[in-house]
Amino acid sequence: MSRQSWVVSLYNWMVKSDEKKDEDKPSVARNFIRLITAQFLTNTGDAIVNPKVTLPWLLQSVGAPTFLVAWLVPIRESGSLLPQLFIASAMRRLTIRKWVWVVGSVIQALSLLLMALVASSLEGYIAGISIILLLACFSLARGLNSVATKDILGKTIPKSERGQVTGLSASAAGLVTIGIGFMMALSYAYDWQTSSYFIWGLIAGAVLWLLSALIFSRVDEPKGEADDTDFSVMRSLSQLSLLISDKEFRHFVVTRACFLGTALAAPYYVLLAEERVGDSIWVLAMFMVISGLAGLVSGPFWGRFSDVSSRKVLILASSLGALTSIALFAIAQWLPEALASFWLLPGLYFLLTVFHQGIRVGRKTYLVDMAEGNKRTSFVAVGNTAIGMMLLVFSLIGLLSEVVTLDMLIFIYALITIVGVLMAMRLPEVSKRS
Repeated sequence: MSRQSWVVSLYNWMVKSDEKKDEDKPSVARNFIRLITAQFLTNTGDAIVNPKVTLPWLLQSVGAPTFLVAWLVPIRESGSLLPQLFIASAMRRLTIRKWVWVVGSVIQALSLLLMALVASSLEGYIAGISIILLLACFSLARGLNSVATKDILGKTIPKSERGQVTGLSASAAGLVTIGIGFMMALSYAYDWQTSSYFIWGLIAGAVLWLLSALIFSRVDEPKGEADDTDFSVMRSLSQLSLLISDKEFRHFVVTRACFLGTALAAPYYVLLAEERVGDSIWVLAMFMVISGLAGLVSGPFWGRFSDVSSRKVLILASSLGALTSIALFAIAQWLPEALASFWLLPGLYFLLTVFHQGIRVGRKTYLVDMAEGNKRTSFVAVGNTAIGMMLLVFSLIGLLSEVVTLDMLIFIYALITIVGVLMAMRLPEVSKRS
């Protein structure tokens, strides 16, 4: 069997679609496999460089001040979202945009290598600040990948298959997260929590990003439309006017912002488990494995469902995610002793993660399908910039943890998600099939 026919056979086995003609399949199949592979490698790297798990341990291993840990998640998440407005404005001048993704991956790899150098040669406050600054550089480079990914996905993959790219990538990421969870358990059992353990992890992550850059550089991207106007900060900021002028896009962004409720609730499930079940690293490792298992089993389902109707995926997944958190709150109020059960909180966390995965796959597919060309690029950038700002705002709700219980905080996030459900019901259909 020739290489080309092998790729097409694998593609036909993985993908459910009848949109492309037979003569177009080899090109689409190659792109599909390359995109899946590149995203799998970067998802593996993301699991290694986790701001909630591995990076706090890294800071601890180099003797960095504890207060620096609080900066990890905001820098990692918002740092990649906020500058996308300017990234997209510059990228719109390119007819071939895969190199933006490649450059972003190379910068992330270099950031990780420099982190490894810092961890091996510096200690204390200087080491901690250096790692934080390199994480900021890493996060900004992620913004390049985020804008370019959705644009290239829309240019190279038919509408009825885009959700499956995202879903299969999420499933592969789940498999990796399971492995990381088991590694965490082994690191606890064999006392591997030393700086050298993390240094080699950072180097491995850098290698994965370089490999993904190499694979992505071979994507067959057709030339797209280019904007000939000069780049300027004010012109970039002017794209925010889309939130005013485009009613449907504004509605989607506000809906997506409400869906942050499921993402922001998840860490409090873990904190509640640490309170009620135990604070051993085994408990955290168990939640990592559960998170990975949820992504592994649900990613392909949500991907194929999103290609049918990403709007319905958003409605269903967000509704079930909110109900899961409300159920936890009800149990905490009327059967609090049940939360000490070894299976209850992990089981609810599994369900929440499955439904959050549906929201992630659904909203990515919806955004790619709702526009074409440079308009899609602008939608991605403006939407992500707005979500970056909303993420910082919604994170402030966590300050209520000083005056309310963790289950009440989870309930508040569930109410925000319900608002998103009601708004999602008013979204128009953008999928090919409904």
